[in-house]
Amino acid sequence: MRVLFWFCDKFAWTPTIKTLDDVPDSGPEQFENVVVAFVHVEPKDIQEASSAETKLVKNAKWLARKWDVKKILLHSFTHLAEEKAEPGQAKLLLDRVQDRLHNAEYDVSQTAYGYFNNLVIEAKGHPLARIFKEF
Repeated sequence: MRVLFWFCDKFAWTPTIKTLDDVPDSGPEQFENVVVAFVHVEPKDIQEASSAETKLVKNAKWLARKWDVKKILLHSFTHLAEEKAEPGQAKLLLDRVQDRLHNAEYDVSQTAYGYFNNLVIEAKGHPLARIFKEF
């Protein structure tokens, strides 16, 4: 798994191109003061409770605590490595991570899955505003 975390003053998206036929329709959304995790799920990551899944949860919580926020946004981003998990399995992993973060009392959401999105990103110029992790 590879994850690019951003702490954003503002993160907004508008779905533009549907890439998976069986995903629900989605509209634009916007969040403020949010930790955004651009998540690339690899085939080795998909088993339930994998170490990569656990590390994603722990790192998202760590960064949210550093910025003193409770909002975390998961964004499927299959552009950080060549190998990628099958879309349905990657979505299940993101759903499990969302449940685990919700159970830890974080306000967690996901961007529109199965779409290319127009993005609006406003992020601080700070060393903890952009962090790359490979699990």
